[in-house]
Amino acid sequence: MEERLLWKRVVLKLSGELLAGGAQVGIDLDVIGRLADDIISVVEMDVEIGVVIGGGNLFRGSWLEPHGSGRVTGDHMGMMATVMNALAMREALCARGLRCKALSGLAVPIVCETFTQHKAISYLSKDKVVLFCGGIGSPFFTTDTTAALRAVEMDAKAIIKATDVDGVYSADPKSVPDARRHSRLSFDEAINLNLKILDTAAFSLARDAGIPIVVYSMKEENALEKVLRGAGRATIVSKEGEG
Repeated sequence: MEERLLWKRVVLKLSGELLAGGAQVGIDLDVIGRLADDIISVVEMDVEIGVVIGGGNLFRGSWLEPHGSGRVTGDHMGMMATVMNALAMREALCARGLRCKALSGLAVPIVCETFTQHKAISYLSKDKVVLFCGGIGSPFFTTDTTAALRAVEMDAKAIIKATDVDGVYSADPKSVPDARRHSRLSFDEAINLNLKILDTAAFSLARDAGIPIVVYSMKEENALEKVLRGAGRATIVSKEGEG
């Protein structure tokens, strides 16, 4: 019997660093292609998926601050980096025969449409994939916050965060081999343990809206599909937690 899907509309959060592969900066097209294949596999399951990609593989606003540049300019440059990543993902998806849209919170009408809630929901229902880029269009907010806000606006049923480890640990498992892995946590437990799952503003949005956060490793084959079926290794942060 086919396993049921846990969620039919989700927002997938990808860090920009994941797109760089093993490099310090840049876009690894093999990584983009593998992520595109994962996205297509869940679209074929009739899942509607919004994708938010960070820009840290191309630019971070904090890089300018030691040189006297203002935070606002740096954040605007970071937003444009997320647009570049979204365009790369859009082309990878289109090359595989999947129609999708990129909607930017920062107005860049020559390269992609500007975000509106009505437009995004319409595209999700029709095309199944929408790439949310350009942050929320304002400085001082991260792409974590963008992911949480878009999830609330889209009435998404989960925020799926892709990482390079298979869930949330009590410490970095790469440097602390005996770190404890959590399979389920409540929002309150995650706060009390000071686990940096999403930034504070994003976490508050998800908690207040009751949208679970799922952290999984993108390195596992077919990992996204497994997570949506409840079969993959991941950490789920929700109101209920272990209970």
